[in-house]
Amino acid sequence: MKKSILFNLVLIFLTGFTVEAQQTVRIGYVDMEYILENVPEYQEASSQLDKKVQQWKEEIETELTRIEKMKQELANEKPLLTTELIEEREDEIKFEEQKILQYQQKRFGPNGDLITQKLQLVKPIQDQVFVAVQEIARNRDYDLIFDKSADVITLYAADRLDVSDQVLRSITRASNREELDSRQEKRELIRDESKNVEQDAAVSEREILQEQRKNERQALLEERRRVRDSVRTAKKEAYEQQKAEILKERQRKKDSIAKVREEQKEND
Repeated sequence: MKKSILFNLVLIFLTGFTVEAQQTVRIGYVDMEYILENVPEYQEASSQLDKKVQQWKEEIETELTRIEKMKQELANEKPLLTTELIEEREDEIKFEEQKILQYQQKRFGPNGDLITQKLQLVKPIQDQVFVAVQEIARNRDYDLIFDKSADVITLYAADRLDVSDQVLRSITRASNREELDSRQEKRELIRDESKNVEQDAAVSEREILQEQRKNERQALLEERRRVRDSVRTAKKEAYEQQKAEILKERQRKKDSIAKVREEQKEND
């Protein structure tokens, strides 16, 4: 449905220009997947995320192996255990299974760490692409630039319409300007003496907007980190409390069984 709506919007846009304005429509597209593959910062961060994912999978596999071992041990010892002890061991296994399921959801669920961190990786690049596309469209008089890898149905796209490399060059230039900032050269580079007053104003406005977006992203990341840590602490406290109650109940049952056995020995 979403694809159909977007495709129809593109058709309406093109038809309006062709029929009413009777003028040539300049169209271009970007391939977001191609851009991400060629941004070193994204690739490096993505590689680090892949390592985290592998570590999470190994942790889950270790826990599943441990739970399977608990099940096997219970099966082997069942003939020697009382009904109460069997139920107690089964409850403990269920508790551990529930815990690992919650951990899997935390890491790989719809709102888990994997999805969240992937979005955090892509968002800064998307912002840079948006800024670069706006600049390219204005400077080269494009009427429409769309994302080839998005939900618009692309039946055919000529290579000459692809502005992905232009966007990459724009992102690279922006990255270079940020690197110059540490050496206090960004100000000289941006405020070149050859620029007129209007150009200076436009640059200042872009700087302000970029700084605002940067601060907003930082604030969002800090809020997500705070919420994540708060949820993690609450879950850990709940788990420790539940585990303590299970151990306490287990000890109570053992003491009760031992007392009964002691009384039986005294009676005999």
